[in-house]
Amino acid sequence: MFYKLAQKVMFQMDPEIAHNIAIGSLKMTGNNPLNCFYRQNIKSAPVECMGITFPNPVGLAAGLDKDGESMDAFHAMGFGHIEVGTVTPRPQPGNDQPRLFRLKPAKGIINRMGFNNKGVDNLVRNLIAKKSDILVGVNIGKNRDTPVEQGKDDYLICMDKVYQHAAYIAVNISSPNTPGLRTLQYGELLDELLSAIKQKQTELAAKHNKYVPIALKIAPDLTTEEIRSIATSLKKNNFDAAIATNTTLSRDNVQGLKNAEETGGLSGKPLTELSTKVIKQLADYLDDAMPIIGVGGINSAKDAQDKFDAGSTMVQIYSGFIYQGPQLVKAIVDNCQIK
Repeated sequence: MFYKLAQKVMFQMDPEIAHNIAIGSLKMTGNNPLNCFYRQNIKSAPVECMGITFPNPVGLAAGLDKDGESMDAFHAMGFGHIEVGTVTPRPQPGNDQPRLFRLKPAKGIINRMGFNNKGVDNLVRNLIAKKSDILVGVNIGKNRDTPVEQGKDDYLICMDKVYQHAAYIAVNISSPNTPGLRTLQYGELLDELLSAIKQKQTELAAKHNKYVPIALKIAPDLTTEEIRSIATSLKKNNFDAAIATNTTLSRDNVQGLKNAEETGGLSGKPLTELSTKVIKQLADYLDDAMPIIGVGGINSAKDAQDKFDAGSTMVQIYSGFIYQGPQLVKAIVDNCQIK
């Protein structure tokens, strides 16, 4: 009831202003009695993924809490993990506003945020300061002004700084809002990046006496051959997981709707079937070599179950959380079966 009232107010505001107010409110209330307005008791439903035991299979996808400001509040909501970021080595403002748009009839969101964040050093401070024991994955990317050919250096910088404080690290090469970024998903650039990241992981594991898994986040706008090629590279470089998928450039399911013509990545319900299709294809090519974290268009327990049936070990929600509220976490945990 509280979320529906809050949502009604927030949906009258500009989406980015509403987002900033929400994150600020959660930051202030995450560790005090006011979290009673969104705190949930979620049943224990442990799942093994990447060598980690997660308390339940539902996570918060990257992009909502980019700088890790409200991690304890999301813990109170019952998430099994959260993924913060995307974070870059240096702070950057992102793309010009407006850059966030709701497609309410389709329960979709278009964003062209452009990796706006306060930088990796700020995120590390927040990771150290969090009070709850929630498992936190850190999603890393490159700065906009770093040439694609030198992009791996940015990923390695972020890895070095977050490694001690992350449950796992997610490598984001699939956002459509940083020019040239998606070219890292293909061919020699992909192999070079994955090889460098794997080598860095080995070095940091020895240095800190701690193994932090590495996952790769991919786009939904891939051909079958491109998915096969990515799976081959993931297996070749012994990655720990794949995250499928990021937002889509397709507008096939939202033509004619207000804001549908805006550039950027589309998330939410219009992405549901495409994301599930990619997960199924990726699972076939990976052949149980590593787990898949399914994300994209999960608005109900049934949507989550479809992701599990397609081959996901865990799921993450973002736009579904915006439209359905924290109760979506409970609905998935209570009603889904993982094979």
